Order: sequence, then structure tokens, then C-alpha cells
Amino acid sequence: MPKIVDHEKQRARVAEAAWRVISRDGMEEATVRNIAKEAGMSAGSMRHYFSTQSELLAFSMKFVSERIKERALAADTSGDPLQAMERLLLEALPMDKERRDETEVWFAFIAKAFTDKTLQPLSRRIHEELLHGMESIVAGLVKLSLAPESTDIKLEALRLHSLIDGMAMHSVMNPEALPPEKMRIIVRDHLRSLLKKA
Repeated sequence: MPKIVDHEKQRARVAEAAWRVISRDGMEEATVRNIAKEAGMSAGSMRHYFSTQSELLAFSMKFVSERIKERALAADTSGDPLQAMERLLLEALPMDKERRDETEVWFAFIAKAFTDKTLQPLSRRIHEELLHGMESIVAGLVKLSLAPESTDIKLEALRLHSLIDGMAMHSVMNPEALPPEKMRIIVRDHLRSLLKKA
């Protein structure tokens, strides 16, 4: 009887292998051969799932993006709304090894997308999804009457997005200068700066 292969599980296995190779060795080492080896597969069998390296990298980035979204959806949003929003934002920052690895892979992917035009639409889409998430947070502050009604939601979302992206990059490049606790304080202070003045 022929062996039944779960193709989605195999694709996820390859995506995880690509993620590990990029995180450990850098984007330049994310070749089909190296990723196949990491996944415990032959390079030939990889062709059944991904016809090009760009297709493989795009799937890997979607995989990372979905993991982050799943964590955000599972985040505790009970209790104080400001603390809940803080917890959501921290999911996009390198607060532990898993999130640091994801951030490193994400920045490697962005750099690759500059030269590989087939990756640019996905890069833009993930960027827009994150910006939309920031808009939801700022709009939530206004809706809950925590922030002034006059708040420019799109501008503040862009400012928040830039802050999160900038902190993620600086923390990956120099973790001692921007450790998790400092990022937590900055996120908390920024959210408070959006609130109505007493």
C-alpha cells in the first residue's frame, strides 16, 4: 500500500527548516539544497512542493506571519484594555528567543525582497497587515474614549508601526542596549502618550 503523505504538513516542515536555516546561517545560505538537508528531505523531493527558491521563501514568510497572527489572536485581551493592547504589540517584538528568531528571519526576508521582485507583493502585504493592526489599536483607544476623538488614527498608527519596527530592528542588532524590559516600558509609555490628558 503506498504511503499517504500529508502535503500541508510537509510544506510546513520545509517552511520551518527554511526559517531555521535563515535564522542560524543567514539568507544567503537559504538554498534549496541546504533547506532540504535541514528538513531531512532530498532536494528533488522539495520540487514537489516549491518550484523556485522565491516560492519557498514566500511560503516560509507566510508561515512566520501566520504564527505571529495566531499568537496575537491567542493573546490575553481580558482586564485593563491598555494592558491588553500592550500585550498585543509585544507579540511583534523580539521579547524571547522564538520572537527574536522570527524577527531576524523577517528582516532577512525584507532585505531579499529588495532584489527579488517576486517577493515584493508579499512583503508589502505583510507590512500593510501589520499597519492595519496598529490602526485597530489606535482606533480602539479612541472608541473606548481613552484617546481624544480628534486623534489622527492613520498618522498615529504609522507612528506606532514605525516605533515597533524600529525597536525590533535595534533590539535584534544590539540586544544588550534594548532588552525586552526596556521595549515593554517604551511600548507602555507610547500608548500612554496617546491617551486623553487628565
